[in-house]
Amino acid sequence: MSIIDDLKTELASISNLAHAVEVLCWDRDTYMPEGGARQRASAISELAAFTHARATSDAFGTLVAGAQREADSLAEDSVDFLIVRMSAYDYERLKKLPNAFVAESSEAHSLAQSAWVDAKGKSDFAAFAPHLEKNLQISRRTVEYYGYVDQPYDALLGQFEPKMLTKDVQKLFDQVRPVVVDLVRKISQRPPVDRSPLFRNFDEGAQERFAVEAITRFGYDFRRGRIDRTVHPFEVSFGRDDCRITTKYNVNDLPSALLGTIHECGHAMYEQNIGEDIRNTGIDNGCSNSVHESQSRLWENLVGRSESFWRRMYPSLQAQFPGVLDDVSLDWFVRAINTVQPSLIRIESDEVTYNLHIILRFELEQDLLMDRINVKDAPEAWNAKMQEYLGITPPSDAEGVLQDVHWAMGGMGYFPTYSLGNFLSVQLYDTALEQEPAIGRDIAQGEYGSLFNWLERNLWRYGRRYFPQETIVRATGRPLETGPYIAYLQRKFGALYGL
Repeated sequence: MSIIDDLKTELASISNLAHAVEVLCWDRDTYMPEGGARQRASAISELAAFTHARATSDAFGTLVAGAQREADSLAEDSVDFLIVRMSAYDYERLKKLPNAFVAESSEAHSLAQSAWVDAKGKSDFAAFAPHLEKNLQISRRTVEYYGYVDQPYDALLGQFEPKMLTKDVQKLFDQVRPVVVDLVRKISQRPPVDRSPLFRNFDEGAQERFAVEAITRFGYDFRRGRIDRTVHPFEVSFGRDDCRITTKYNVNDLPSALLGTIHECGHAMYEQNIGEDIRNTGIDNGCSNSVHESQSRLWENLVGRSESFWRRMYPSLQAQFPGVLDDVSLDWFVRAINTVQPSLIRIESDEVTYNLHIILRFELEQDLLMDRINVKDAPEAWNAKMQEYLGITPPSDAEGVLQDVHWAMGGMGYFPTYSLGNFLSVQLYDTALEQEPAIGRDIAQGEYGSLFNWLERNLWRYGRRYFPQETIVRATGRPLETGPYIAYLQRKFGALYGL
C-alpha cells in the first residue's frame, strides 16, 4: 500500500468517529429525555476530544506529510491529490486547537443546547445567559488559537466558510442592503395581501404527508433518510447513505413546516449525492456552509415558492386538507406564500426581508465578540436592531434573541453563510437554466430530474474536493456575486407587486 492509501484508511476511521458524535447530537436534539442532558454532554465531549486527538496527532501529521510527497507526482485534479490537499489544510488548522479545549467546548455547547430548549420554551433569557457567556468565552479563545487576517471575526467565519474574510461578507452585504430596503419601502406602499387562510387549521399528519410527497418528487431518498421532529429544524448526515432531516409542525401555520422541510431536504439531497468515490475520505461532505445553504435556499425559494411548482402541486395540497383551501385560488396562494412583510422569526421570513435578519445577527455577533455589547444586554440590543431594520419589536425573548439555536451550539460565525447561500442559489440556478433550458419546463410539469441531475453533475458529487470559491467558479464560471440575486429579487417581486 502507498502512504496515500494509509492516509485514506486513517481518514475513514476518523470519519466514522465523527459520525458517531453526530449520532449522539442528533439523538439529543430529537428523542433524548430531558434528564439525559448532562450525561450526554459528557459522552459527546469525550468522543469529540478523542476524534480530534486522532485527527491532530503527530503520527497523523507524519502520514499527511508523506502523502503530500507522494501526491506531488499526481495530476492536480485527481481524487487522491485533492484528498491529500484538503487533509493537509484540515490538519494544519485543527491542530491549533488543544485537545482539552475541544473537550471543554464540546461539553459546553451540548449543555447550552439543552438549556436553550428549556429557556426558549419559557422565554427566559436569564436562564440561558450563563451558557451564552460561556460559549462567547469559547469563541474568543477560538479566535486566539486560530488567529486571523484582518478582524477577530475572521477566525469564526473561517470555521464555516474557509478562506472568506469578514470584509468580503461586508462588501456583499453592502451591495444587497440598499436594494432590499428600497424593495421593502416600495412594497409597503402597495395594498397588503390577506394571508389569513395560510393560518387556518392544518392537520399535522396531512402536512407531513404532503411534504413527504413533495421532497420525494424532488429526489430525497427515504431509503437513506428520514424525517423527525425537533425544536429547531436541521439536517444531519452520517455519510451519504444516512442523511436525516427534522422539522417543526404548527397546525396554524402551513408555510412554516412545509418550506422548512423543503429547506432541509435541499441540504440532505446534497449529502446523499456526494460521490461514492470519496466516501469516508474527509472530503465527503458539503464544501462550505454557504454552498450548503445555497442548496436549501434554492429548493425552498426558487422551486418551493415558485408558481411553476404550485401549478402542479396545489391540487394535491388542497386534497390533503378537504374543505380548508377550497376557497383559495392558486394565484392567491402563490401570492400569499411570497408576501413581503417584516416578521419576527428568521426561518419564517420572506425572501426580501430574510437578509435583514442575517445582517442583524452578523452585526450583533461582532459586537458581542468585541465586548461592545454585554451578554445581559443582548435582548435589548436585538430588539433595537429588529426595530431599526424591520420596524417591529419582539414581544418576548422566545421570538427574539432566543429564536435561533446557533449561539447555543457554538455556531457564532455561521449566520452570514445563510445570505451567501441566498446569493449563490440564484447564481447556480441561473447557470443551470442557461445550460439546461428544459429545467423550467420540467418543473412546470412536476418533474425535477433535470435540475437534480444538473446539480449532481456540477456540484453535489464533488463534495469538499475544492475550496468554496473554486467550487463556485467550477459550477458557474465566475466567483460568487450578488448581481444575479439582486436581479432575481427585483424581477420576481416587481412582477408580484406591480412595481
